[in-house]
Amino acid sequence: MKPWLSAGLSKVLLLLCLLMVAEQADAQRRRTTRRRTTRRTAVQRGGNHHQQRIAQFEREGGIDSTTVVMLGNSLTENGKDWQERIGTTRKIVNRGIIGDNTVGMTERLYQITPFKPKAIFLMAGINDMVGNTTAEQVAQHVITLIEHIRSQAPQTQLFVESILPIDETDGRWKTLAGRTDDIPFANMLIKAYCETHDITFIDIFSRMTRGRSNQLRAELSGDGLHLTEQGYRVWAFELKKYINRL
Repeated sequence: MKPWLSAGLSKVLLLLCLLMVAEQADAQRRRTTRRRTTRRTAVQRGGNHHQQRIAQFEREGGIDSTTVVMLGNSLTENGKDWQERIGTTRKIVNRGIIGDNTVGMTERLYQITPFKPKAIFLMAGINDMVGNTTAEQVAQHVITLIEHIRSQAPQTQLFVESILPIDETDGRWKTLAGRTDDIPFANMLIKAYCETHDITFIDIFSRMTRGRSNQLRAELSGDGLHLTEQGYRVWAFELKKYINRL
């Protein structure tokens, strides 16, 4: 090959490599921007409360190898004292935050996984089901969070709870409009992942639906999303079976 031709090809290859590097960097920038945007959305929903809960967890500490952690969003937080609710002497801490999604939960695992808790009961997914996010994407968000937990705390027993049903007839939660039937589909995908990765999946969804529908029973919620005391009794009854075996 003539020297001038060889030099020309080298320049072309170098240019192509530079373009590929630039494209990869731009893709990484877009992914980072999406993560930050999603994180901001989660924090904005919780506002100052989110930061207050993070600070509260920091002050409380108290997680060790004997602790059971309830990790989740408002559904978990509003359950308050889960140790009393379930009726056990085992130490259970509430690490739920109103408005949190899978990105927010992933970012605050540093307050949980380094302490190697006995078990984590994960409730996540409903706050990811907003906008144009598909059921498949919601399931993948939850699975990604699961993988983070497993990689950071492989010795911790992980229990993944199904996304709970909603009742759209209340009409209050516009961001969840039309998502009633997406929830069981996302649950099916999450359950399938758990079954193939030796993770316990707890089906609470079917315990809370009306008849053969996918709709949340009216008596279990006052607003179509959050639970009444009766709703928490159903949830706690299901969890007790697993906590008693720890």
